[in-house]
Amino acid sequence: MAKKKMSITTKVLIGLLIGLITGIIVYNLPSGVFKDKILINGIFQLLGQVFLRGIMMLVVPLVFVSLVNGTASIGDVKKLGRVGAKTIAFYLVTTAVAIILALILGYFFKPGVGIDLSAVEVVEPTINERTSVVQILYEMVPTNPISAMANGNMLQIIVFAIITGIGISILGEKAEFVQKLFVTLNDLIMKLVEIVMLFAPIGVFGLVAKTFATVGYRLMIPLMKYIILVYVGLIIHAVVVYGTLLKRFAKLSPIKFFKKFLPAMSVAFSTASSNATVPVSLEIMEKKIGVSKNIASFTIPLGATINMDGTAIMQGIAVFFVAQVYGYEMTFGMMLTVILTATLASIGTAGVPGAGTIMLSMVLQSVGLPLEGIGLLMGIDRIVDMGRTTMNVTGDAVCTTVIARQEGELNIELAESDA
Repeated sequence: MAKKKMSITTKVLIGLLIGLITGIIVYNLPSGVFKDKILINGIFQLLGQVFLRGIMMLVVPLVFVSLVNGTASIGDVKKLGRVGAKTIAFYLVTTAVAIILALILGYFFKPGVGIDLSAVEVVEPTINERTSVVQILYEMVPTNPISAMANGNMLQIIVFAIITGIGISILGEKAEFVQKLFVTLNDLIMKLVEIVMLFAPIGVFGLVAKTFATVGYRLMIPLMKYIILVYVGLIIHAVVVYGTLLKRFAKLSPIKFFKKFLPAMSVAFSTASSNATVPVSLEIMEKKIGVSKNIASFTIPLGATINMDGTAIMQGIAVFFVAQVYGYEMTFGMMLTVILTATLASIGTAGVPGAGTIMLSMVLQSVGLPLEGIGLLMGIDRIVDMGRTTMNVTGDAVCTTVIARQEGELNIELAESDA
């Protein structure tokens, strides 16, 4: 009888677990050349960054090519408008629900009460200037598409790709060669993703080991209430909100869905980057869950840029944490402002590690809370970032599946299978 081959999911999870244990062991070693230069900034850094850079290498070409393909293959501009409107509405509504859930948890469980500031390592935050909604909207249109790609400006790339796809669709037969070229390019990039993913278990090990070897667990103890509350919020949102959406609108088993999507969640958790997970998410949505390429290639890259449910949960709890630590009373009006600001701020936030901190500064400013509070959270932000990114990416996949089902673009047999 042939020996069953270990799946990539199992390999990635094993790499993640070994990385976590190794990181904590290394954290407790005495500082020196072996720990700091050979292990943390040597082996762990090398393994993690080679994998992360390999994935990031493919993000911009993949997002552009897949969105052009998705937009052009939808064909009917009215259908494209319908799918686009549904996608954006879905993302904004679930983000608003996430922030409301977080505010409820923050109000009742009070994560900042009883924190001893002397026990927490305060990091000086670097805060970007607040960008107005109007500026975010007009800066979505690139003045130089090549520059947008070189700088990784995802919103501008998305807008240019959608316009290019619409142009190919309108030209019809005249642009047949160009459309075939983009289809071939998409196949090539997905093959490159498969090659890079062979290195995933080792890369995940390196990223997670470096994180825990640097942060350890001692800094986490004073802030454990905040960390646990964020993860409780993420789990509730995944089980209740996403589970209900999958069951009610996609008519699928949430357990089967999450099991199939686990490799992408593992990559999101270890890299803490929505953009880095785009190639893996696309591959799983098409090959394991049965979403058509034209829907997945439109909604997944868009979601990596504007869908931030996990980040919204972190922000809602962080706002209460900062308010309670500094002795501020959160009024109902302040909570409404947080809901509105966090929902709108999710549009245009980069899908890269640490971007949630920039969003949090905007939210704190909107309700007049001290920005110094971010410094309290930055020391353990990577731990929280891993969880919230996983939720952001999962939300993209749930939205994609629901819309594909409604548009008749879901392979039901594949989606319901246990494979």
